[in-house]
Amino acid sequence: MSNAIEKMSFLTEELVRKIATEAETPIFVYSKEIIEESAQQALAFPNAYGLTVRYAMKANPNKSILKIFNKAGIHIDASSEFEIYRAVAAGVKGENILLTSQQIPHDFKKVMDTGAKFNACSLHQLEEYGKAMPGTKVSVRFNPGRGSGGTKKTDVGGPNSSFGVWLEYADEVKAIAEKYNLTIERIHTHIGSGSDPDVWEVVSEYTLELVEQFPDVKYVNLGGGFKVGRMADEVSTDLQKIGVPVQARFEDFAKKHGRELHLEIEPGTFLIALSGVIVMQVMDKVDTGSNGHQFLKVNTGMDSNTRPSLYNARHPLIVVPREPREGGNVVDYVVVGHCCESGDIFTVKDYGDPDPRPMEECEIGDYMVMEGIGAYCSSMCTKNYNSYPEMGGIVIDKAGNIFRIRNPQSVEAVYINEVVPSFLED
Repeated sequence: MSNAIEKMSFLTEELVRKIATEAETPIFVYSKEIIEESAQQALAFPNAYGLTVRYAMKANPNKSILKIFNKAGIHIDASSEFEIYRAVAAGVKGENILLTSQQIPHDFKKVMDTGAKFNACSLHQLEEYGKAMPGTKVSVRFNPGRGSGGTKKTDVGGPNSSFGVWLEYADEVKAIAEKYNLTIERIHTHIGSGSDPDVWEVVSEYTLELVEQFPDVKYVNLGGGFKVGRMADEVSTDLQKIGVPVQARFEDFAKKHGRELHLEIEPGTFLIALSGVIVMQVMDKVDTGSNGHQFLKVNTGMDSNTRPSLYNARHPLIVVPREPREGGNVVDYVVVGHCCESGDIFTVKDYGDPDPRPMEECEIGDYMVMEGIGAYCSSMCTKNYNSYPEMGGIVIDKAGNIFRIRNPQSVEAVYINEVVPSFLED
């Protein structure tokens, strides 16, 4: 890892201080401009016969963010029936939503009445859908036999993954479809998040081999998992680079089988990761002696970003002095969160060990910006751990204007759904 001090990507020190003063810390901050730019990059993915980009909304389901993508022409990949209802509430048309879930909906008809499409992820799911919705169109997710991911926890293909129908069970899929007069119109695969582009290309070939067995398929969904480098030494996936050979495979398929297939992709991280930061404040400094570490304690933690503790993920961290001052010394700091948990460390390496990071010398009360948190942070945090309320959120435009998109949670809201039984009432 480089010893260079990180620099902010879309905020200035003056804007950080303005946000901290007007909106308070800690707070999620998103760039409208970067979100829109990412949407256009995804929509430019090479394709032969049409493209649909679906936002994996589990990455960040905030209503305002969904509205930005909806306005840009991005459709939705939902991971639960509740995400469908949430997307519809944000103005997304049901017909633009594809449900790919580990759990069968409580009420198929209610879900399908929204106009959403169902993607069966197991033989059991396909059977239950057939019982509830005979004679309709359906999609099937297959496990293509290979996977790839930034960590084992984000690898969702191959024999160690429960996601999708195993590729050898195509005949069983056909039998269920025939039993309930289902038309399989879409085949879906997804190999993991932060995946290897070379594996992604190979899996696209496997997917098209599956499609050969299903003559009614019109749509091929290759998932997402495009790697986004949050740190300077991390490589990002080039969509144009990986898309060109995939386009060629679709063209070859059309020549061989006379079927022009519509391509779908489902980026989540790619669309939103680099558009977000957390502005937080340094609340304390401690050290563990000459042979130990210097720690900075900030006013948020795994209750806003669990990726470091869950995946040993790294995010850029930039010190912003509370008041302007001349650049000082460079100090190696371990940055820790405010949760009473030994694993609440933001500068972490494999096995959860502290990983000191070079930063500008910091004082208690200074601000700190954590970058690359747009995806899988506000949506995947350890909500209300230690009873910390959820943070608020804002979006800024190119001119630096601030717009609130989520209010900070009140402490009363943390326990508002708790019920006290009568025998404990005074």
